[in-house]
Amino acid sequence: MATSLEDRAAPREAHGAQREERRQRRRRRRAGVLFSLPGLLLLLAFLVTPFLMAVGLSLTNLRLASPLDTRFIGLDNYIATLTDPSFRQAFGNNVTFTLVVVPLQTGLALALAVLVNQSLRGIKAFRAIYFSPVVVVMTVAATVWLLLYSPDHGLLNGVLSFVSFGTLQSEWLRSETMALPSIMIMSIWQGVGFQMIIILAGLQDIPEELYEAGAIDGASRWQRFAYITVPQLRNTLIFVATVTMILAFRLFDQVWVMTRGAPLGRTNVMMLEMVTVGFERQQIARASAIAVIFFLVVLTVTIVQRFLLKEDRG
Repeated sequence: MATSLEDRAAPREAHGAQREERRQRRRRRRAGVLFSLPGLLLLLAFLVTPFLMAVGLSLTNLRLASPLDTRFIGLDNYIATLTDPSFRQAFGNNVTFTLVVVPLQTGLALALAVLVNQSLRGIKAFRAIYFSPVVVVMTVAATVWLLLYSPDHGLLNGVLSFVSFGTLQSEWLRSETMALPSIMIMSIWQGVGFQMIIILAGLQDIPEELYEAGAIDGASRWQRFAYITVPQLRNTLIFVATVTMILAFRLFDQVWVMTRGAPLGRTNVMMLEMVTVGFERQQIARASAIAVIFFLVVLTVTIVQRFLLKEDRG
């Protein structure tokens, strides 16, 4: 009889435990929603809503300070934008800038992170020095480099002239071949410290036992770097490359300060094209179409990059 009562009580206890577990899951789910709500509201207010408004404006003929009535014109702005040689050149410049800057800046950041990840006296000072350009506002940094690139009194031409006895000089930002590379150099200098700090944090999270095991097995320093450091930094490097790619596509401040797209559009980029079309030509609807295209391009490239470079979940 006692055994029968115990047999009947066991399912009730199991059912009660399952019910309590479901209740706890619901509580955690509600807590997660409540904690996420402020961020979701901010995303809705400052990302989703502006994007939907831009989509709506891009389907009209709206202009600034125009007496004409606003009317729906469908995809005309998108067709005009995608067939515009100026936009296509700007898009090509964005792609070139990204393809060059992302691997170079990520590689240089990795090299600097390894360099400053040493137990040496004064190493914190070197970390601060390498990171210091990041805290400089981009417009200020671009103005300083604009003076450095000056063809008449700039420091770079002065050094080149001195070491070559006056035979080497460059127009830098006025040259069709050197203008975009000059902006690339300045951008890498300004942003590499940010990536360096992130990679440095990843380096300091690698267990020292892995390097000790590699040394015991006779691995050289280069082999330990290639087979221990780089694989352990996989997720960090993917994150750094993704952020650098997004920032590279958002290129604007340094171009606005240093060249305004000159010479002959060789430094024109999508963000500058959007500002020029929207405010100088007062074609707000056309600028909204450029903004939507820009958003979709960056989103697509980010998704493709995340798909090709999958993070290690282990």
